[in-house]
Amino acid sequence: MLGVAFGLASLAGLNLYLTVFITGLAIRMDWVSLAPQFQGLAVLADPLIIGVAAFLYFVEFFADKIPWIDTAWDSVHTFIRPVGAAALAVAAIGDLHPVFEIVAALVAGGMALTSHVAKSGTRLVANGSPEPISNIGLSVAEDGIVIGGLALIAWNPVVALVVAVAVTLVILIFLPQLLRGISAKIWLVWRKLNAPSEAERESEPGHYLPSAFEAVLRRSHSGNSPILWSVPCLSGGGPRLSANLRGWLVTLKNEPDSVFFVGRRWAGIFLLEIDFKRALVELRPGFLCDRIEITNRDGSAKHTFSFERGLALTTARIASLLKEQSAFPAPALTEAPASLTPH
Repeated sequence: MLGVAFGLASLAGLNLYLTVFITGLAIRMDWVSLAPQFQGLAVLADPLIIGVAAFLYFVEFFADKIPWIDTAWDSVHTFIRPVGAAALAVAAIGDLHPVFEIVAALVAGGMALTSHVAKSGTRLVANGSPEPISNIGLSVAEDGIVIGGLALIAWNPVVALVVAVAVTLVILIFLPQLLRGISAKIWLVWRKLNAPSEAERESEPGHYLPSAFEAVLRRSHSGNSPILWSVPCLSGGGPRLSANLRGWLVTLKNEPDSVFFVGRRWAGIFLLEIDFKRALVELRPGFLCDRIEITNRDGSAKHTFSFERGLALTTARIASLLKEQSAFPAPALTEAPASLTPH
């Protein structure tokens, strides 16, 4: 009973309408025979429910494959999928004690929300590139998971329960990283929509650093050294650096062989020093953001930083400065760029 209830709930978090449509169709066409304790699911075989689920799945089939439309669709269904999953779970467990029904509905809703967050977060990351192939592939894979999951529930509900619980636990383990990725993508989208026009964009980085971030920097390195330049960014990952952390990329006048990333994570503000003397610096423009990659000459370590599209000219200037600073000794950067009003 729990295998059927929570299995359906987890699949509903991916695609509620396909789950209801196939389950109702299988019952109506006698592809599966409902045991007495599952008669509550017989309502899904009603032609009206099958028809409505089929129509909504038809709409979702196309919306789910269009970049950003799929994210908008998932945003609306953040409330619909967990509620629908809870209703499926209550129907699956039948007429039991009300306390058990409520607990089962809450757990089922939570499992559906977990799988929904994993789906929507993956889609949001995929939307970072304008090509639609990844969205189509993910959509087809999700539909395949729903169909395969329903077949597993029909074959062995106990195995389905074990799989559903295991997948939920794995998602919960990686949930902090997933939420950071979602937050980073939303921030980049928002900044892109509010980016200044090409004529209004600055080309030189400034010297500004929030006081809390600067205090951490000053406690560790060159307390009296002036900031050569600083710019807000997102970490893209690397040795001792998690991805999707907000912070600032900074260089100091008296330490020309190092670049610092001062960022914030759950434990507080932290500082990462990157020695990039003779390093390879690459600028990679993108759809939502521009990335700067700093790689050791031997390729043993690479740190990536993402910059909002509104700072495209500034990012290009920073990449140029880093390349100069990496290729030449300290005197190459004795003069700091003119200070600008921070974004």
